Amino acid sequence: MKEIIKRVLILSLGWFFIILGIIGLFLPVLQGILFLFIGLIILSRASKTVRGWLEKLKNRYPKFGYYLDKAKE
Repeated sequence: MKEIIKRVLILSLGWFFIILGIIGLFLPVLQGILFLFIGLIILSRASKTVRGWLEKLKNRYPKFGYYLDKAKE
């Protein structure tokens, strides 16, 4: 039961940051890319699909991979 609640909380928080990031892409006050980045990192803890997306991004954009590794430390 605790695992399910933890997974739901992680997914909810990750999607919250993704939505905030999308809104931030259109509003100059919010840092959209930063919130998208945070949302992807959070979602990668609970979703194999997102983990795969991040691996593809790391291979395509090595600088992104560097910052991703720094953020996970």
